[in-house]
Amino acid sequence: MSHRAAPLADEPPQSQPSNSLPHRKKKRKRRAASYSAEASYANALPHHATVACDEIPKSEKSESTVGGDAFRFGELRQRSVNGRNAFGDSAVTAVDDGHAKEVSSVGVATSATEEPFQFKRVLEYQNDSISNKSPLAYFLEKVYHGNSVWSTTTIGNEKGRERVYDTIFRLPWRCELLIDVGFFVCFDSFLSLLTVMPTRMVMTIWRLLKTREFKRPSTIELSDFGCFLIMACGVTVLQQIDISLIYHMIRGQATIKLYVIYNVLEIFDKLCQTFIGDVLQMLFHSAEELARCPPDKESTRFWIWRFISDQVLAVVTSIVHSFILLVQAITLSACIVAHYNALPALLVSNNFSEIKSYVFKGYSKDNVHSMVYSDSIERFHISAFVLFVLAQNILEAEGPWFESFLINILLVYLFEMAIDVIKHSFIAKFNNIAPIAYSEFLEVLCKQTLHMQTEGARKKLTFVPLAPACVVIRVLTPVYAANLPYNSLPWRLSGILLFSALTYVMLTSLKVLTGMILQKHARWYVNRCQRRKHHLHAD
Repeated sequence: MSHRAAPLADEPPQSQPSNSLPHRKKKRKRRAASYSAEASYANALPHHATVACDEIPKSEKSESTVGGDAFRFGELRQRSVNGRNAFGDSAVTAVDDGHAKEVSSVGVATSATEEPFQFKRVLEYQNDSISNKSPLAYFLEKVYHGNSVWSTTTIGNEKGRERVYDTIFRLPWRCELLIDVGFFVCFDSFLSLLTVMPTRMVMTIWRLLKTREFKRPSTIELSDFGCFLIMACGVTVLQQIDISLIYHMIRGQATIKLYVIYNVLEIFDKLCQTFIGDVLQMLFHSAEELARCPPDKESTRFWIWRFISDQVLAVVTSIVHSFILLVQAITLSACIVAHYNALPALLVSNNFSEIKSYVFKGYSKDNVHSMVYSDSIERFHISAFVLFVLAQNILEAEGPWFESFLINILLVYLFEMAIDVIKHSFIAKFNNIAPIAYSEFLEVLCKQTLHMQTEGARKKLTFVPLAPACVVIRVLTPVYAANLPYNSLPWRLSGILLFSALTYVMLTSLKVLTGMILQKHARWYVNRCQRRKHHLHAD
């Protein structure tokens, strides 16, 4: 065995650079030995992180100078130890000042590499777990661990439960109660127009004939005169319309055209209802100013011309609205009488298009309040249409018709009630409106019935019954005319007076009954709310 000769004592030792080839080979040998030791230790401890340490001399540390101060950086290395890709099978060695520091595999060496390092290891673990599982093992894991729909749903709470039960149980009957009370408020206003207003007109004329002195009319008298003139002009124009011609024109159309016609008329009905309310407010304001204006000539002339212009606009608007309601009633009558099931198709298409138009939109509480009142007015208009259909059947139907008439009318009302309830339930659900809000709306309506509203109060039910009254009078006139005696003129005049008196007594009795019931219910509800400091239907 040959030995290497030692250098002479007098020879100075020659230092090799750190990057020379023999020195790098020695470092590689030491690193390989370290790797082999780490691999053997990792095989002995499966599914755990293996940490290896390298003894690195201080001369090999990297140094850097920042701002004149020496700053040493540690060395961070990540090595695959046992060749596996399982979660936790990599080792991290941090070297600082020549001493190895152990860092956990799930830990973080530095804050800059924490999140990418964790994300990478989770992805490696998921890939390894999916690749090593059989389809049966995957299915059994899904069967025995957790709910099958938790990946696409969340666990509910008590608030979600309350929302579900509000949508199904608590809100529908509150909404229907509010719409029904609103309907009877509209009906009471309609009866007041046909009973109270003519009575005041007769009393004013009687006083004028008795005293034979002309006095400046009051605001109420001018308003009654304006409403009477609107009704007279509306009924006169509707009398000139041939209902049979319009009926046969509409009945000859296809079902889809009936649906389009009815929807167009319904849209214009709502527009006219809103516009005529504003016009009537202008007319009443002009009447009030005319009654209070000073007696000088110029001021009186100005307010007279203003009252006349508002009166003409109100008459024109009311005639247009009356015609729209009449054509809408004729369309519904054509659908009911049709023998090809046009009524169910019309109801389904019209009502579900209403749901589509209203439900999937955002509304405030005041918007929902106005929407409920609009549904009450629509319910009253449908009742006027039903009266038109009844009058047409009395005049023109042959054979037994009453049973089929009742079935069709019941179908119309059931569809309307169901659609209103569904619409408001989901509008309240999507806009986070509690059912107690509908009780608040009912309290506001009861205060309006008792005339307890102030200037700063919230939404009021605005309903103008002039156009429905014109349609009802136009429809019932042929029914009364068909039952008059065919004798001389005095007998016919006596029959007209008798029918008019009976109708007036019947409508006045109905007005008194409806008004007293509404007043009693409103007083009871408001007192209960004030006494208990919460609403009647609070759960």
